Amino acid sequence: MRQSTAAEAILERRKWELPAYRGRARRIKPADLFVYAAGALILLIAICAAFPQWIAPYSPTNMMMDAIMQGPSAAHPFGTDYYGRDIFSLVVYGARDSLYIGFMSVLVGGLAGGAIGTSSGYIGGAVDAVLMRVVDVLMTIPGILLALAIAAAMGPGLGNIVLAVAAASVPGYARVMRGQTISIKSRPFVTASRAIGATPFAIFWKHVLPNSLSPLLVMATLGIGTAILTGSGLSFLGLGVLKEIPDWGALLSQGRGYLTVAWWICTYPGLAITLLVLAVNIVGDWLRDRLDPKRKEA
Repeated sequence: MRQSTAAEAILERRKWELPAYRGRARRIKPADLFVYAAGALILLIAICAAFPQWIAPYSPTNMMMDAIMQGPSAAHPFGTDYYGRDIFSLVVYGARDSLYIGFMSVLVGGLAGGAIGTSSGYIGGAVDAVLMRVVDVLMTIPGILLALAIAAAMGPGLGNIVLAVAAASVPGYARVMRGQTISIKSRPFVTASRAIGATPFAIFWKHVLPNSLSPLLVMATLGIGTAILTGSGLSFLGLGVLKEIPDWGALLSQGRGYLTVAWWICTYPGLAITLLVLAVNIVGDWLRDRLDPKRKEA
């Protein structure tokens, strides 16, 4: 009789606890909705960049003489330009170069800056002094101005603009990785590894480098938006990609002269840049909250 009563009490308590637990599990924070929407937008733009022929209704080089500078309509959702090209198709095809500039410049800049900062912080001494003085000099120059100078010296082109944007981001990555490396190499587990006879290379490869990558990953994610803006700015100034299918920055440059008579030519490429940068920054903030141990504890 007592066992039956105890079992009934447990079942009764679980009956009340389970719906409350399910309610908590189903509750989604408003911030999570922004992260999901940002991720979906990035995925959609990535699909446009990888398979533009699936999304675009027209060829980006198709000039329709009977549809020059038409406003947004069912046939042309984003309108047409002064050559009769469909703006929506141009935006879809232009996503490839814009994403390529953003991701490749962050990859190149992150690797170069991370290597410089890690070497400087781990080796120390004269190497640290020389490398950081060079980085300090580069940090006195605004990133967009440094990228503009490099792009102007190298000339227009997709590879050149990637290198220019990457070079402008190297000092920031180097500073972050240097500070993180100095912090990690003074931790007790690194001192213990050194005490048991581990070589400097083994300590660096097994302990220092893996524990230093989280800030670099977060900074790289947040830097994609800046790289896309910088690349679009260079293209806007005529230092970007010279090809028949322009990227978003070049579309802005081509449509600025028609802003008063055909606002849609540069409005929609600018909106695409804004939404992509916003989405990348939202995902970067979410990733920073997940990887930062201090924020987790808070």
